Amino acid sequence: MELPIDHFRLLGVGPSADAQGALQMLQQRLDRVPADGYSLETLDARADLLRSSADLLSDSVRRARYEADLTALSSGCGSVIAALDVPSSLEVGGLVLLLEADQPLDCFELANRSLQPPRAPALGSSREADLTLVASLACLAGANELQDQRRYEAAAQLLLQGQQLLQRMGQLPHQRQQLNDALEALTPYRVLDLLSRPLTATTERGEGLQLLGTLVERRGGLEGSADPRLSNEAFQAFFRQIRAFLTVQEQVDLFSGWAARSAAADFLATTALTASGFAQRKPERIAAALARLEASPQTGTETLKASLLLLLGKVGQAQQCFVQGASPELLTWARQQGDDPLAQLCAYCRDWLQRDVLAGYRDLEADPDLDAYFADRDVQAYIEQHDPAPKPSASEPTAARPLAGFGGFGSGLGLQTPLQTPPPEALDKDEEDADAWADTQVQDDDLDEQPEPWRLPQLHWPALTWPAINWPDLQWPQALLRRQLALAAAGGSVVVVVAALLIRQSWHTPEPIAVKPIAVQPSKPARPVTAPEASPIVSLPLTTATPTETELKALLEAWLTAKAAVLAGGSSNLPLAELARDNPVERLEAERNGDAARGESQKVQARITGFDVLERSPNRIAVKASLKYSDTRLGNGGAVIDRTPPTNLINQYVFARDGQTWRLVAFGRAS
Repeated sequence: MELPIDHFRLLGVGPSADAQGALQMLQQRLDRVPADGYSLETLDARADLLRSSADLLSDSVRRARYEADLTALSSGCGSVIAALDVPSSLEVGGLVLLLEADQPLDCFELANRSLQPPRAPALGSSREADLTLVASLACLAGANELQDQRRYEAAAQLLLQGQQLLQRMGQLPHQRQQLNDALEALTPYRVLDLLSRPLTATTERGEGLQLLGTLVERRGGLEGSADPRLSNEAFQAFFRQIRAFLTVQEQVDLFSGWAARSAAADFLATTALTASGFAQRKPERIAAALARLEASPQTGTETLKASLLLLLGKVGQAQQCFVQGASPELLTWARQQGDDPLAQLCAYCRDWLQRDVLAGYRDLEADPDLDAYFADRDVQAYIEQHDPAPKPSASEPTAARPLAGFGGFGSGLGLQTPLQTPPPEALDKDEEDADAWADTQVQDDDLDEQPEPWRLPQLHWPALTWPAINWPDLQWPQALLRRQLALAAAGGSVVVVVAALLIRQSWHTPEPIAVKPIAVQPSKPARPVTAPEASPIVSLPLTTATPTETELKALLEAWLTAKAAVLAGGSSNLPLAELARDNPVERLEAERNGDAARGESQKVQARITGFDVLERSPNRIAVKASLKYSDTRLGNGGAVIDRTPPTNLINQYVFARDGQTWRLVAFGRAS
């Protein structure tokens, strides 16, 4: 057997150790006999190998020749490593020394190979028992090493291989239980590892979803606590982290499957359906979310139904639900958004979408733009089809029209429903907690310098409070309320859109409808026209050690241009790898591949209208950019399938320096 180790590492001394140091280390190693239960034959083989290494390193002539051989080997071509040729009678002792030298993966591979036919030892022999023991110990140590490298799935596969080996040998029940416990403890890490892979890795992501289902089943549901390996606080933080790696459709499918036994899952399924329906302009999904919410036995969800009903164009019922379900504090907040009740409802719905509905999906980037939503032709067609104008009757009492909404799960498991208002003294802490979590996510999830884009941050599970699943007692998002109290009245364009729906449908009110005039801000005096300044030429890829704001803006413009070219079915002028890391590039390619499979393309226009550097370090820069954005989805032959009208976006972009090149790492909506 060839052991992948040299005499220095086998004995445990450095290249600078003299003969006396080698002999002293020999004595120490002989005195420290492993207490793992090896046979005397294996311990004697270990001692013989240690003495052999000490003899060579204490002999000046032999050592000089050996060091010359090591030098020649290291300077040669190829990935050649030093190895020791060990006779078969001493190979088990050599494996023990290999494990002691912190090479558990090599040790497990060699031990496993020695236990396979035709090299397998005699059944019941001490050699078989020692090989099995060293293989189990190496398997545990190797799994810990892989876990320290954050290669969780590789660690799990190693543990599974060790379990199969011990089961086949029919020995060491205690070690088999240790391997099983270590594998169970890895489950949440494996879920994060697998689900954070690119969306094109369907096999790995499917396995991750199965493991997530097993983990939730073992707990007895999202609210369960039957798993002693994962406390409620740890599971809460884990679940909040895992949602960011799931697509909106994956969340709809998962939570719908768990909804029969879990009120939390039922509510999360409602939120995911709403997010999908709003972002993809599919009101039928919002209607399904409303039906799910109305079928729930929970009470106190009127304000949530109000937002859903508004998105379905049922304004009268929406206003009635909002007034009936809102707390006095929430009504006070709403009145500060404007005098018109519809403007108040739109402000509530917009903030609910942004905070609780549209955030937390891997494949969803959407703004809570009610103007664009109601301007979509599919939305208008759905409203006209499912809500025809009624014939008013003199004997029929005036009735409000329906408008639905529900709150999303925010903190912890994602349970945060805007129904009530907390005491003022509770506002600061929630906002600080949210900001701290956001900082952790940006630095750990998006900027970790790892060779694989799917590697994960080490799980730091904070001690969080698990809220009870009792919707009427859940609280209005504190930080949101605090911010919204300082906002001006809601914008008027969406009010005009929904007001037009009211006029068109001629609600049950027999009296003529009076439309309130909307105040228009006077336009600012025109600025004097000046000749534009010549833009400096920026060389890409960007390799400047301390890039200026102009250079960063040019890099972002190049990425937006390349992204638009790819989505249109073409190719970028610059290699995408010179502009962004693997994760943004893979997401872009996955989106384009999906469009191509459906025979579609996208015509995207994005223009930077504002640019500010938020933070800067030698290897990381975060910026906030304002964009004027629009897109058109085209089918075969150039037919228009869908269109997003021009809208204003505010995004945060993070750049990192890889070697000498600055590249885009992550982007998302600016808070």
